[in-house]
Amino acid sequence: MSDASGPAADPPVPQYPIESVDKALRLVLLLTDRPEIRLSEAARYLGVASSTAHRLLAMLQYRGFVRQDSSSKIFRAGPALMGLAFAVFGRIDVEDAAKPVLRRLSEQLNEAVHVGMLDGANVRFIAAVEGPTAVRVASRLGRTMPAHCTSTGKVLLAELSEAELDNVYPRENLDRITEHSIRRRTELDLELARVRERGYAVNREESEEGVTLLAVPISTPAPGLRLALNAAAPVHRLTASMYPEVVSTLADAAAEIGRRLV
Repeated sequence: MSDASGPAADPPVPQYPIESVDKALRLVLLLTDRPEIRLSEAARYLGVASSTAHRLLAMLQYRGFVRQDSSSKIFRAGPALMGLAFAVFGRIDVEDAAKPVLRRLSEQLNEAVHVGMLDGANVRFIAAVEGPTAVRVASRLGRTMPAHCTSTGKVLLAELSEAELDNVYPRENLDRITEHSIRRRTELDLELARVRERGYAVNREESEEGVTLLAVPISTPAPGLRLALNAAAPVHRLTASMYPEVVSTLADAAAEIGRRLV
C-alpha cells in the first residue's frame, strides 16, 4: 500500500510532448529563480544552440514574458511574467500569513517588528507588531519610506542587479531623512556590497534618530515580489554585539513567514 502522506510523485510526461513549448516554459521557470540571464546561459541551460535559445527568447519577449536590455543584451522578467506574479500575490494575504510569526517574534525580541515590500525606490510596510515595552519604536505599518534609508530597503536592494539599480537610482545624489542617511549612489553601492556579504542590513539612525533596525530577506513564491523582515529598537537596546543573535532569530522567523506564503 502506498504512503498517502509521502511526497507527491512527479506528473507523467505527456503522451505527445511539444519540445519547443517545454523549452520555453523552462526558460520562464529559470527567470523565476534568477533576476537575469544571458543568451549563452539560456543555451547552456537548455542544451541547445544559441540560435535556438534566441528564437525561444524572442517569442517570450514578443508575448511580454521577458524583456531585453538594449545595451547589455541581458534578459529579465517581462511585464506578462510580473503580471502573473502579482496575480499570485493578490491571492496571498501577507499580513494575515505573517501576523502570528510577528507576534511571537516581537515577544521573543521585546521589540517592534515589520514586514516591508520593495516598491521601486521605496519600501512600503505591510505588516507590523509593536514591542511590548513602555519605551519602544512606533509601528511603521502603512508608511512608505525611501529604500536606501532603511534596513528593509537595503536588504532588498542588495538583491537587484546593477542594471536594475541604475534604473532605480539614475543619479548620484540621494535624498536623506536624517544626517546619518546615505546620500550618494557610490556610498549605497558600497553598503549593498556589505549587505550581500553578511546577509543582512543595518540601519543605525538613518531613517529615525535614536533607532537601530536590522533586516533580512523573506523568500516569496512570486517572482518580482520582494519582502523583508526587520526588528526595530532604540539604539541603546540594540548594540553591534547583539546583531548576530538578533539576525539569527530574524532569519528563522523570515523562513517561517516564507513557508506560510506558499
